[in-house]
Amino acid sequence: MRRGTAYALIILGLLVLLYPKASEWYADWQQDRLLKEWETASYDETAVEQAQRQYEQLTDLFNEESASLAAAGDVEETEESEETPAVEASSAPSATPASAKLSPIATISIDSIKLKLPVLEGATQKNMKSAAAHLTETTAIGQVGNAAIAGHRMRAKGRLFNRLGEVEIGDKIVIETKGETYTYTVYNVSVVEPTDVSVLNYNDKDKLLTLITCDPIINPTHRLIIHAKMT
Repeated sequence: MRRGTAYALIILGLLVLLYPKASEWYADWQQDRLLKEWETASYDETAVEQAQRQYEQLTDLFNEESASLAAAGDVEETEESEETPAVEASSAPSATPASAKLSPIATISIDSIKLKLPVLEGATQKNMKSAAAHLTETTAIGQVGNAAIAGHRMRAKGRLFNRLGEVEIGDKIVIETKGETYTYTVYNVSVVEPTDVSVLNYNDKDKLLTLITCDPIINPTHRLIIHAKMT
């Protein structure tokens, strides 16, 4: 009996001595686990982070469209006459069953380049095939902040954002939503790296609009950015 008690006391003593080290080992393991979980887990992004991520994803959309057009021999369409009118929403090809589900949230017009297009919500390849697209996590059109709209710079003159490079400072951009009309004035035109997300910056007082497309038209490497402000 005494021998059993002695063994129990020895084991208890060892446990007391080992507890601090075991606790330290466990803490280290837990720390490593949490770090790995942080690195691999999906987490809630802020609206700004989501907007920046959408902007960065435009690179894939623009590159995909450019490759598709090259494969289809669309480059020949650049030889169209200078008098070829811009494609307007009303003259777009008749809707297919798949595209009939798309519902514009607005139209965008730039008289200086004879542009008028529907605007869809969300920068996806499907949406940008036939319209400009509002980046979902940027500011709503007409509100304080920076509303970003992206579009493909097609090779055929007048299609989508093909002539966006002709826009100049002082030009007017009109966006009509259901029941509202917003007029923005262009104040800056620039060409930036695809990774330059600063084009989405905004403040808490101005109502800004940012138009985004690829540059140059063939084999694009940069972004053509049109910044406008509501006055």
